[in-house]
Amino acid sequence: MRYVKLGSTGLDVSRICVGCMSFGRSDRGSHEWTLDEEASRPLIRQALEAGINFFDTANVYSDGTSEEIVGRALAEYARREEIVLATKVYGAMHEGPNAHGLSRKAIMTEIDSSLRRLGTDYVDLYQIHRFDPDTPVEETMEALHDVVRAGKARYIGASSMYAWQFSKAQYTARLNGWTRFVSMQNHYNLLYREEEREMLPLCEDQGVAVLPWSPLARGRLAREWDTTTERSRTDQFGSTLYQEGDRDIVEAVGRIATERGVPRAQIALAWLLRRSTAPIVGATGPRHLEDAVAALDIDLTDEETENLERPYTPRAISGH
Repeated sequence: MRYVKLGSTGLDVSRICVGCMSFGRSDRGSHEWTLDEEASRPLIRQALEAGINFFDTANVYSDGTSEEIVGRALAEYARREEIVLATKVYGAMHEGPNAHGLSRKAIMTEIDSSLRRLGTDYVDLYQIHRFDPDTPVEETMEALHDVVRAGKARYIGASSMYAWQFSKAQYTARLNGWTRFVSMQNHYNLLYREEEREMLPLCEDQGVAVLPWSPLARGRLAREWDTTTERSRTDQFGSTLYQEGDRDIVEAVGRIATERGVPRAQIALAWLLRRSTAPIVGATGPRHLEDAVAALDIDLTDEETENLERPYTPRAISGH
C-alpha cells in the first residue's frame, strides 16, 4: 500500500479509501444490495491486511447500521490510532422538523449519534454530505469548528457542491478563524469529468484533498455496458448519473484492459489515481479490493490516457 498526506494536513491516508456504503442491513435505508455484518467483516479485514487505513461511511448509510458494523469490525481488527475513520452528516435520520441539514442542532445531534454507533470518541474526518442552502453558512462552519474544538473530530471535509459554494464556506471559516475543510469528496470518474472545470483546480490551488466517490461509475466502468447487476437494477440514484453516449468510454476501458490482460476496474482506477488523493472504493466482494490495490501499480501511457479521455462529452452537473 502507498500513503499520501490528506491535502495540506499532516495526516497520512492510504491511496485507496474503503467506501462503507456497501456495509449495512438491507432492510434498513434505501439500499437493497448491501452486505450484512457477517458478509461485511471479511472485507473490512481484507482491506486492513492490504494496508488500507482509510474508511469512509455516513450516518444515513443503511439507517446508521453501516456505522455500527464498521465500528465493531475496526474495534476488533485494528488499533484506533492507526485508522483514519470518516463519516458524514446532512441526510435525514428521523422524521419531522430538524431531521436533516446542517443547522447547529443537526450537526451537534448527529456527531454524537455517529460516535455512539461507531463506538469511538472521535472521527478523524467529519464531512458534510451536501451543501445546505437553507442554513446560513456561518452557522454550519461555526458548528463544525466547535465539533473539532470539542475533540469529536480531527478534521472536517465537504462533499459534492458547486465550487462557489465551497469557496464561500472556506472564506467564511477563514474570515472568522474557524476550522476549514481539508477535503472534497466529489463525483468524479471517467464518465463524469465536469469537476475538472472548477472544483479540481480550486482544490489544487487551496491544497484540498480530492476523494472521488463512485470511481467506477456505479460499476459501469468495471463491466460491459449492457451488463446489469442487482445493484444497478435497484439503484435509482445511480440510474440518473450516466448516459447512453458513455458506452464509447466503457468500450475504451475494455480494449485497454484486454490489451494489458487486467480487469477493467484496474484501468479505470489507475486513470483516477493520477488525478485524486484517494478514490473511495465500495466493495461487495474480495475482487473489488484486489483490483483497487492492483491499480496502484498500473502506469497508463499517454496514448492510453488519450484514448480513455477522447470520447467524453460535456453534460449537466449531477450528483450534488
